[in-house]
Amino acid sequence: MTRTLGRSGIEVSALGMGTWSLSGPMRGGDDQNFGWGATDDAEAQRAIRLAVELGVTLFDTANVYGLGHSERLLGAALAGVRDQVVIATKWGGTFDEAAGVLLDDDGTPENVRPSLLGSLRRLGTDHVDLFQFHINGHPPTLAEDLVAVCEDLVAEGLIRAYGWSTDFPESAEVFAKGPHCAAVQHQFNVLSDNRPMLDLCERHDLASLNRGPLAMGLLSDRVTAQTTFAPDTVRGSAPEWLAWFADGRAVPEFLARRDSVRDILTSDGRTVAQGALGYIWARSGRTIPLPGCRTVAQVVESAGALRLGPLTGAQVEEIDRILAG
Repeated sequence: MTRTLGRSGIEVSALGMGTWSLSGPMRGGDDQNFGWGATDDAEAQRAIRLAVELGVTLFDTANVYGLGHSERLLGAALAGVRDQVVIATKWGGTFDEAAGVLLDDDGTPENVRPSLLGSLRRLGTDHVDLFQFHINGHPPTLAEDLVAVCEDLVAEGLIRAYGWSTDFPESAEVFAKGPHCAAVQHQFNVLSDNRPMLDLCERHDLASLNRGPLAMGLLSDRVTAQTTFAPDTVRGSAPEWLAWFADGRAVPEFLARRDSVRDILTSDGRTVAQGALGYIWARSGRTIPLPGCRTVAQVVESAGALRLGPLTGAQVEEIDRILAG
């Protein structure tokens, strides 16, 4: 299964690999935790390399993931196969690596190029395939100048295409006007629909990159009512925008919703996670889910969904009917 990154013509696997979850600790200036806890770098590199072997060609990261650590880890793991893969990273967030803390976002045009150059150094590459703006709620009226800078970077060969990681269609509309805009990254999964963004991607010939395709693990059997998360992790501290978790546990309502469609998701020998990915592929020919994978076992499970493919239209309709009830 393959997809095309919108109007860029860049072909990628229909499944990408997200790297936020393997990037280590991230702490905001207000002591809010945005990381996933301690990680094993050797296991993470094995997982990345195995993903390539299993047919995954799109890898998504950001400058702030692990305060630069994710980009370094990804660059090292992909060094021998750089010409075979597509690397997507993001800018807009800033950080103080020495202090180990995230700083305020910077959505100014002046920050675009320095951010890219920093990412290129950490990734060990001379270009980024997809460069994504990472401030979800940045005012659309201030975004046109960013498009102009990105077009300059394309002309210089430093990036091949660009996009915006945002859940707001009115924001994505601004970037969609740029000739080399190729994608929108937005939240989308069985539990969190986003029909307006799917329609926008269709209308503007853009790829739909899907973050949170497994609802941070909730759309799998790894998270149960008994699962607890440490307070120094994003799921354990659950910032305001994270609805699926509270007080270090999965919210019971979402667990119940997952379990109400379990039989459909696990059809034809799928796991819950594989069914959740199949649902996303069935919704649009432009979707590319980006499940986070911290371990070799998680890569094997996610990549196995490529063999099983999308759910049927009838299954999607039944899931939507059950969850609307």
